[in-house]
Amino acid sequence: MNKINIIVADDHQLFRDGLTSLLNKHPFLNVLTNVEDGIALFDALKTLKTLPDIILLDLSMPNMNGFEALKILSKKYKKIKAIAISMHDDGNYIARCAQYGAHGYLLKNTDEDEVLNAIKQVHNGAKYYNQELSKKMIDSMAEVNSIKKLTKKESEILELLAQGLTTKEIATKFYISTRTVETHRSNMLKKLEVKNTVELINKASSLNII
Repeated sequence: MNKINIIVADDHQLFRDGLTSLLNKHPFLNVLTNVEDGIALFDALKTLKTLPDIILLDLSMPNMNGFEALKILSKKYKKIKAIAISMHDDGNYIARCAQYGAHGYLLKNTDEDEVLNAIKQVHNGAKYYNQELSKKMIDSMAEVNSIKKLTKKESEILELLAQGLTTKEIATKFYISTRTVETHRSNMLKKLEVKNTVELINKASSLNII
């Protein structure tokens, strides 16, 4: 049986060294290297003689985070399968990973058996999201789909609100009245079911609308 070749990418050295040691004790696994961020990951992919089958990819790395790395992997290294590793169990986070091409998602507090199970399933062509994470992802996606789509003008105004522009500044920029801007803002509050501009921007950001 050919070994499953792996790269561990995580900015915490103790975690990645521990995970590397844990994986290498299993005869069917081979950790090619471990790296501290996305930049180091792609440097390794350019120099390694053997490309990995799977990358265990931390999402919260400096210089180039896991989301940025996933985008590049899905375009330039389509045969490599990434399993995201994170402390976050938020549904939007998980759904975003799936959207960017992750083949699985593991929490950092998971046990050894689940890590091995995820690697085996992903290597065999399946996706791995355990029952709890799958439910959170589905609930999050349902929430996004339930929100009425913003109009083009609303989206443009939302972007400017997020940049800190005032109602008057936005009105001047679009050659419309301040009352029209307020009407658009009011409509967005209703669509996203929030009470004020701060909540509007926070929710739009969490749902990747802005």
